[in-house]
Amino acid sequence: MNVSILPIRRNLKFNLNPAKALTWHKDGLNVSQFLNTMSLFFPVGERFFIDSVRKYRDQITDPDLQKAVTAFIGQEAMHGREHEEYNNFVAEAGVPLHAQEAAVAKLLKAVQDYTPDAFQLAATVALEHLTAILGGGLLDLPEIMEGSDEGYKAIWNWHALEETEHKAVAFDVYTTVIGSDRNIGAYALRTSTLVAATGIFFALMIPFYLHNVRIKGGLFDLKGWRAVAKHTWGRKGIFLNITKPWFDWFKPGFHPWDHDNREQLENFEALLGDILRDAA
Repeated sequence: MNVSILPIRRNLKFNLNPAKALTWHKDGLNVSQFLNTMSLFFPVGERFFIDSVRKYRDQITDPDLQKAVTAFIGQEAMHGREHEEYNNFVAEAGVPLHAQEAAVAKLLKAVQDYTPDAFQLAATVALEHLTAILGGGLLDLPEIMEGSDEGYKAIWNWHALEETEHKAVAFDVYTTVIGSDRNIGAYALRTSTLVAATGIFFALMIPFYLHNVRIKGGLFDLKGWRAVAKHTWGRKGIFLNITKPWFDWFKPGFHPWDHDNREQLENFEALLGDILRDAA
């Protein structure tokens, strides 16, 4: 699928209410903490992505891909900045997000110190696929966020839209500088890193999440857990709906725009109208 979309760097600010940091989702603490815990990975993760792509920037000769890389770096920097503020509000509410973030940062620093640049780029491409399909799932299932606090809902919709917009940039860098699937080594590297990256992400995410729920009294909240189950593995749950897109990654010749959901990008104004107007 040859889709040419140039990402746009948007300098947006979100009116997050610190008082609602732990209960901003309509279904309460347990669902809010699920997404809050996911948020802790973004600032350090985005910096890792930027560094991994930037190492190969000089090897990109296609002018359109050069522009896309610049926009990708700009978008990821904005994601990191806004999620840092978000994470600070959660931490100030008594959740150890900063300590958990430091553990993730230590792991990513070890990856940078002890693995080849090609592996770091492959990990970035794999994690970009994971964030793209999660973002796409969130956009396809708007009922997950309906009724939640407008500021927190907006930051998640914005992040999902921009992950969709730039979902092929790191992949196109990878196929340019490492190789396409016609190169068996390049194919093996990109597919194996998705398995590793997904496993490591959830091996960190789940214990962090359970701890963050427990310390705020949600461990025995059956109603809260039912809501989490509904939004993850229910009929309209995000994990159930991204299972096929996750496995599509392993098809030889796969490209992120084989999941052609560019029509979602027409929803920027509908989902973020007030914030876009404030930034204009």
